[in-house]
Amino acid sequence: MLFRNGSIFDGAERLPSDWALLVDGEHIAAIGPLTGFAGYAGPRTDMSGQTLLPGLIDCHAHLTLSGDLDGFGGALTRFTRAGLTLRALENAQACLRGGVTALRDCGGVDHIEIAVRDACNSGRLLGPTIRVAGRCICMTGGTNAAVARIADGADEIATAVREQVHAGCDCIKLMATGGVLSPGTDVDDAQYTQAELEAGVAEARRLRKPVASHAIGAAGILNAARAGVDSIEHGVFLTDESIREMLARQVFLVPTLAAITQIVANLGSGFSAEVVAKANKVARAARQSVMSYYQAGGRIAMGADTGTPFNPHGDNARELQYMVEAGMTPTDALKAATANAADLLRLGTRGRLKSGFIADLLLVDGDPTRDIARAADRSHHRAVFKAGRCVHERADRRQPHH
Repeated sequence: MLFRNGSIFDGAERLPSDWALLVDGEHIAAIGPLTGFAGYAGPRTDMSGQTLLPGLIDCHAHLTLSGDLDGFGGALTRFTRAGLTLRALENAQACLRGGVTALRDCGGVDHIEIAVRDACNSGRLLGPTIRVAGRCICMTGGTNAAVARIADGADEIATAVREQVHAGCDCIKLMATGGVLSPGTDVDDAQYTQAELEAGVAEARRLRKPVASHAIGAAGILNAARAGVDSIEHGVFLTDESIREMLARQVFLVPTLAAITQIVANLGSGFSAEVVAKANKVARAARQSVMSYYQAGGRIAMGADTGTPFNPHGDNARELQYMVEAGMTPTDALKAATANAADLLRLGTRGRLKSGFIADLLLVDGDPTRDIARAADRSHHRAVFKAGRCVHERADRRQPHH
């Protein structure tokens, strides 16, 4: 299939207007000026008025959550493990329809998301490419304790890391601070010491796994950055000191603005007084921290904390809009959701439109490098391609290809 006569964003920049892209099987066969395809006589897609970009990558999703008010508590009480597995698969497929061709589950329930990952990644069932963190690791009484692997002290944390890797996880999630939705935790409190986090990171490194850290408060962010994690998730209360530490170690920030934005927009829907107070406090600082790290030249990868309250799977791309509202350019927000995200998740042949890469593609109306809503609002999406195959398209696009 030759995609021509439209705009192409390759994961880093908008390419010259006369360029085209050829897909052969699961891969991108070639990308370059249209004149170079003069001898091609196969199927063609006219992209007039449209833009082709890499499929989006959500670095922070929770497939076992479905946007419900009670989060992991509801997941544990309302579903059997079999029912929750099916729900996780449905959520993964909703992400794919929303333009997300790869994602990282950043903390699940009893490793059931591993089965969903394996089914999708093998091609047995349709879904995005999935990476999983398994059970998040937290201290006694820590954030997400209801579903976490609880571990205290360096030796227990190392054991917990080994358990996640043995279960088949792709990365490790360490909980460095309190959380907005975790009752009895303060977002400013550092839950693990720097030494404890270092023990977890060291064991993950030994086993060749990257580490993500939930970190909202300033002290916990600093502990996690100094411990050498690969990504700070949320990173709400960044300071000049933590930004310096993160920059020195090339740590990614995964802002998850959609989570706090949707909670604050729905505070009258039954949240506890504790959650309301924490959410308002976090909302004031979240976008400023994104802007601070962005202006400092830090690496940012898109993650929407998908599955948190009022933040359903399939709407992942809304995070792009919030990143731009925080001060990022549309092009840099798109890069955060494609090339940068692929680098963080170690997806070596995804996230960019290059010859030989997997043909995970999103076709949208208009030019998202000028108007981010063209990618952030799925009503502007025309088609999603997974490994070269059209897996979702808007009804008004269903027409014979030329």
